[in-house]
Amino acid sequence: MDHYFERIKNGRLKLHALEQELPPEEAVKVRRSFLEDETGVSLSALGKFTIDIDRVVRRNIENMIGAVQVPVGIAGPLRVRGEHADGHFYVPLATTEGALVASVNRGAAVITRAGGADARILRDGMTRAPVFAARDVVHAAKIAEWVTNHRDVIAGAAESTTSHGRMLGLVAYVTGTNVFVRMEFDTKDAMGMNMVTIASEKASELIESETGARLVALSGNMCTDKKPAAMNLIQGRGKTVIAGVFLPETLVSEVLKTDAHTLSEVNHRKNLIGSARAGSLGFNAHAANVVAAMFIACGQDAAHVVEGSSAITDAEVREGGVYVSVTMPSLQLGTVGGGTGIDTQRECLSLLGVSGGGDPPGTNAKRFAEIVACTVLAGEISLLGALGARHLAKAHKTLGRG
Repeated sequence: MDHYFERIKNGRLKLHALEQELPPEEAVKVRRSFLEDETGVSLSALGKFTIDIDRVVRRNIENMIGAVQVPVGIAGPLRVRGEHADGHFYVPLATTEGALVASVNRGAAVITRAGGADARILRDGMTRAPVFAARDVVHAAKIAEWVTNHRDVIAGAAESTTSHGRMLGLVAYVTGTNVFVRMEFDTKDAMGMNMVTIASEKASELIESETGARLVALSGNMCTDKKPAAMNLIQGRGKTVIAGVFLPETLVSEVLKTDAHTLSEVNHRKNLIGSARAGSLGFNAHAANVVAAMFIACGQDAAHVVEGSSAITDAEVREGGVYVSVTMPSLQLGTVGGGTGIDTQRECLSLLGVSGGGDPPGTNAKRFAEIVACTVLAGEISLLGALGARHLAKAHKTLGRG
């Protein structure tokens, strides 16, 4: 090992190149040991893991030194009544926030006792929006016109790069001499960012050659990826999912220790008025908590919690109870690719019955999206109930544990 340390220190061997000389597991060990030697910090806990190193260093990470372990808890059973997910599910949640799993578990119990939550996917399409430079505004208008009139030709070019993806549509937006072409794709069971990026590159080459536009960036931030954006809230990105359940007054009183009117008022004044006053793009109690916990457990791109948390929660008083719903316009997830194949994450997806590609393709990702939406609904119901009953601080004192 000293031999490698010496070569790294004198610059003859780069840390990222260790896998070129050593098996992946040994490369990770040497890199970690070198850092320990250099910094005097023990990294022994990072070196204890069960995931397949060979796969991870090829597909998921560079300069690996170990793995961070996040506790995983279970909420459920949760009764889901979706078009793709129909049954009782135990939902894995990876988090270090005490009280979160307990809260979602309570919400799941309420939903299940109420007969289950309905879930529907309204639209499904992953986007990429390259930005082109035009010579002047007249040229910009001509580029947008050509793009609009040649959708099928552009789709053919894009789809030539993939056996799974299909272009659903595109829209050209002009701002001065900037032309943004927001392309949308069906990516089946993959979250699809890699797929649509490669497809958009091919489409962009065609647009350049036919219009004289100059591609500036393959992502022009109108996609919009991993940033809060009204575009995603309105138009949607990934899966647009809704979930809802009617809660009888007796159930609200017995389990949530509040009443339908109070639950609705808390939602109105907190989630709707409070969020509007703050200029928020998310009108919910804590959707990000649940999305993050499920994404980490199930191998999703955790940064897409940004869009996934742009959800709207509603609570309508009805005769005999309250109808609570969540709308998630931009839920970006997949069951193949990315981190979904890592051993521990694959097990969590398998627990939900959605690991790998669906039959027909796309059904596993849709099923997963419906489960996520219903779990978010469970979290919203529980927190609204805790606020209505004034139990929030008590719960955090009991379960948060500082």
